[in-house]
Amino acid sequence: MGPTLVRTDTVSPVAQPSDSVLDRAAALPDAVVRYADHADGVVDLHLPAGPGPHPLVVTLHGGFWKQAYDRRHQRPLARDLVTAGVVVAAPEYRRVGGAGGWPMTGDDVLAAFRALPALLDGLGVATSSVTVTGHSAGGHLVLWLVSQVPGIDRVVALAPVADLAAAARDGLGDGAAQALLGGSPTDVPDAYAAADPLRLLGSADPGTHITVLHGTSDDVVPVGQAHALADRHARVEVVALDCGHFEVIDPGSAVWPTVRRSLLGGAP
Repeated sequence: MGPTLVRTDTVSPVAQPSDSVLDRAAALPDAVVRYADHADGVVDLHLPAGPGPHPLVVTLHGGFWKQAYDRRHQRPLARDLVTAGVVVAAPEYRRVGGAGGWPMTGDDVLAAFRALPALLDGLGVATSSVTVTGHSAGGHLVLWLVSQVPGIDRVVALAPVADLAAAARDGLGDGAAQALLGGSPTDVPDAYAAADPLRLLGSADPGTHITVLHGTSDDVVPVGQAHALADRHARVEVVALDCGHFEVIDPGSAVWPTVRRSLLGGAP
């Protein structure tokens, strides 16, 4: 049986153009497929022309793991990458304020990633290399994901929440780490141990190239998060960019060419 397709016209585009990438209008995905039977168990697929095989970029959205933010604000990024001949898959996942929280949020990311080969094959979409990227909370999730599964060629984390204990200590996102994990590091140490890339990245596939791109003027997730990860794990390459938090996912920003080269496998 092939993948379950969700009609793309049931997934509304952002209604009004905007200067903010969070709510800028962009084209709908070419297909939406289902990896789980809950409401958030879907993946947007943005497909290039031509027979392939094409490189695959899996991208996870941010928003401090909160229900208020979803995969739609990644559509400008996805449509830009498609023009370079890349298949872009944007999974949704359960989030805090909905049916999410830990471990459900992580479970969904892992399930979506594992389901993608069969889902793409069912649509006749051939892929080659695998790059996984994510922004902010999505950056946390991709850094966690690479500690769970082998075979990912490249991870590009964009302004990631890479140190959950520090995020809780510093109150990032109005206590977003505590809301995700169910309390502080003192309250739920096992949850932090299971979810924190700072602790887990040492178990990642040694063949995976890991890059973090982070704005030096980021006042949402401070660049110190990236440096803490690199200080703990020498394999992590940090590229500091002259920007804030959202420019790294905005194809109209001055830093986007650098981000794009990294996502496509070129030097940052």
